[in-house]
Amino acid sequence: MKYLNLSPTLSPQPAIPYETFVFNGGEPHIKIAPNVLETPDRAPVCITLQARSSNDVLLALLACEALKRMGVREAELFIPYFPAARQDRVMVPGEPLSVKVYAGLINAAGFSRVTVFDAHSEVTPALLDRCQAVNNHRFIGQIIAELPDAKDLTLVAPDAGSAKKIHHLAGALNWDRVVQCDKVRDVNTGQLSGAQVFADDLAGADCLIVDDICDGGGTFIALAAALRAKNAGRLNLAVSHGIFSKGTEVLAAHFDRVFTTNSFFNGVETTQVRVMQFESTLSF
Repeated sequence: MKYLNLSPTLSPQPAIPYETFVFNGGEPHIKIAPNVLETPDRAPVCITLQARSSNDVLLALLACEALKRMGVREAELFIPYFPAARQDRVMVPGEPLSVKVYAGLINAAGFSRVTVFDAHSEVTPALLDRCQAVNNHRFIGQIIAELPDAKDLTLVAPDAGSAKKIHHLAGALNWDRVVQCDKVRDVNTGQLSGAQVFADDLAGADCLIVDDICDGGGTFIALAAALRAKNAGRLNLAVSHGIFSKGTEVLAAHFDRVFTTNSFFNGVETTQVRVMQFESTLSF
C-alpha cells in the first residue's frame, strides 16, 4: 500500500509526491508525480484526507480519477472526519440531507474502501459504499491510560444521542462507571439553556465526557457546570473531531484536560490540550 496524503497532518508512508494548485476560476487541481507507481502490480493506493472544506473533498475525487488514469486498480479513501455528518436528517422543510450529497459524490468515485473514524451516527456508514467505520474505543482507552491518577473515573455521555455509543464503549473497555446526561433547550427559541445529569451525587469522582464532535463547545461548558453541581471531581473532555470554532481557550477554564485527534484539528498541544495522532495503520 502507498499513500497519497492530501493533508500534511495525515502522513503515513510511503507517500506519493504530488502538487496542487487552484485555477483562476477557483477550481482545485492536482498533478501526481509520473512513474511513481510500479508496474505491473499497480499496488493499491490510499488517499488520506483531513476534510476541512468541500474543496478538500473535491481534491480527493480528482486524485482518485488521476490515480485510475495512471493504472491504479484500487484506490481507498481515509477520511476520518466526514463532512456534513451532523446533517444526517432533515429538520425543517427546504433543507437538504447534506451527508447524503457528500456520500453520493464519494460513492461515484468508486473507491475500493472508505474509512471513517467515530462516525456521528449510523447514517454515514449506511450511505457510503464499502465503508469501514472505525470506532473510538482505542482512542478512549489510550486516554484512560494517560489518566492513571483519576479517582473513580466515570465516563459521561453528554446527550441521548451518545447513549448507545458510550454503552458499547463501556462494554468494550469493561468499564462500569457511566453517567448519562442530556441537553436542556428552550422550547421557544431552541437555544441551549443548560444540561441535566442523571445522577444524584458523583461524590468527587473524576469524569471523562466522551463525544464525537466539539464545535463551539457550548454543550460541554454547560455540562461541566451541571457535573460540578453534582459534586464531580476533575473534569476531562474527549472529542474525536475537534473543530473548536471558538478556540480551545474557552474550554480551558472548565476542563482539566481536553483530548482530541488530528482528524480535523490543526492546532498545537498545550498543557491542557492533547492531540492524538493517527498511526500509520490509519486506526486507533
